[in-house]
Amino acid sequence: MKKILLLMSLIISFPFISCGDDKDEPESPDNHKWVDLGLTSGTLWATCNVGAHSPEEYGDYFAWGETAPKEVYSWETYEWCNGSWNTLTNYCTNSEFGTEDNKTELEPENDAAYVNWGKSWRMPSPEQLQELLNNCIWTWTTLNGVNGQQVTGPNGASLFLPVAGGRFDNSLNGVGSWGGYWSRTLYYYDPDRAYSLEFSSSGGRHLVRGIRHLGFPVRAVRVSQN
Repeated sequence: MKKILLLMSLIISFPFISCGDDKDEPESPDNHKWVDLGLTSGTLWATCNVGAHSPEEYGDYFAWGETAPKEVYSWETYEWCNGSWNTLTNYCTNSEFGTEDNKTELEPENDAAYVNWGKSWRMPSPEQLQELLNNCIWTWTTLNGVNGQQVTGPNGASLFLPVAGGRFDNSLNGVGSWGGYWSRTLYYYDPDRAYSLEFSSSGGRHLVRGIRHLGFPVRAVRVSQN
C-alpha cells in the first residue's frame, strides 16, 4: 500500500517539474510552473515564456494577436491586415487604420498563451505588467549564460525574464541587451500598436506601444480558478 501511495504522489506532482508545454493536455494548468510574487492583484506568473522549457529559454516569438511563430515578421505577413498598417482587419478602433470593430482585448482564440497552453492561461494585461514595474525589484543578471532581469516580488519570490530581443522581417535583434514582451491589449489611439513591456541592459524598463507585426515573446499569467 505504501508503494502505491508513493507512486500516486509522484504521478500527481510530476507535471510541475517541466516548465515547457504539453500539447497532449492543452487545457491543464498543471503542465506549466507558476510563481506567486505576493502582488496585491494576486497575479500568478508563469516561470518561463510560451514555447520555452526553462526560465532562460527565449521561447517562441509572436506578432500581436497571432498564435504561432513564423519566419518573417512584417505587415505583409501579419494575419490581421491586408499588407499594411492602414488595412487592419481585426482589433481596430479607428477607420483610418482599417476596418473598425472597436475591439481592444485579444479574444482567447487570438491569445498566444491561451491557444498554446490552454484555458487556464492568458497573455498579461498592461495593468499586470505595470504592477511588475511598480512593485517588484528588478535586477540585471545572468542565468545559465543568458542575460535577463530577475524580478523579485514583495514576498521575496522571483521570476527570470530573459532579454530575448525582438523579430523584425526575418532578423532577430537585441538579444542579450534589449527585449520586449507583449500584453493582450491594443493601444486605443493608434490601433496599429499594442502595449508591451520593454527593458534593456542600460536599466530602462517601460510599458510602451509596440508595432503589432513585431515578434516578441509572451510571458503568461494564470487565470483565477475561483
